[in-house]
Amino acid sequence: MTLKVLVVDDEPLARRKLAALLHDVPWARQVGEAHDGAAAVEAALSMRPDLVLLDIQMPEMSGIQVLERLRALDPPPAVVFTTAHDQYAVAAFELQAVDYLLKPFGARRLLAALERARQALAAHDTSQLLERARSVFATPGAGLALERIFVRDGSAVIPLALGAIERIEAQDDYVMIHAAGRRYLVGLRVASLEARLPNPPFLRVHRSHIVNLDHVERMVALDDSRLEVRLKSGAKVPVSRLRSQEIRRRAR
Repeated sequence: MTLKVLVVDDEPLARRKLAALLHDVPWARQVGEAHDGAAAVEAALSMRPDLVLLDIQMPEMSGIQVLERLRALDPPPAVVFTTAHDQYAVAAFELQAVDYLLKPFGARRLLAALERARQALAAHDTSQLLERARSVFATPGAGLALERIFVRDGSAVIPLALGAIERIEAQDDYVMIHAAGRRYLVGLRVASLEARLPNPPFLRVHRSHIVNLDHVERMVALDDSRLEVRLKSGAKVPVSRLRSQEIRRRAR
């Protein structure tokens, strides 16, 4: 199926970027755009898109308020949230099949979100997904520390306990979570996730690496300025010079 997409963002540059990225997806076609929430609702009513790429913080009406209006459509469109404000990022874990793009994001991350939306539409699951999104974003304290992370394993969603996580590795717009001998790719940036993880036991040792100290066997010196984390699983993680200095100061 060809995915009809409505782009909603109050920033002209963001709308142009999304239009350019969509142009390179042969099975997605942009049918319109809107610069605020009220215009988004009007466009959705007239154009009946399959998918709305929806900014959250906009004038006139927020993306959350737009979401409330979209739920009344029959059938409702799928929604992928886009925003530069990472305080909503943790709530995105709870959304499961509704995706969330944290700006800036690239073509690969957008393509993954479009694929997820296409699957939701094929399963006629958009009503439940919109309701789930509404309830999660309306929950007070959604930006508080995590207790678990929802990850995908094929078609299943697994609530991954933080204690099971050995380490987290940045991969462009994603993070790779290593837990119990498995790896899970999650669509968030490492800095956003770091802000919601308890410290300790989670410690960012490098711009690309967070480790769970409960899974650390030792830290060894590579030279006078750098340490290396040795995990109980046998994995090795580099520590940046700055973090190595901080860790050495703590050990005095």
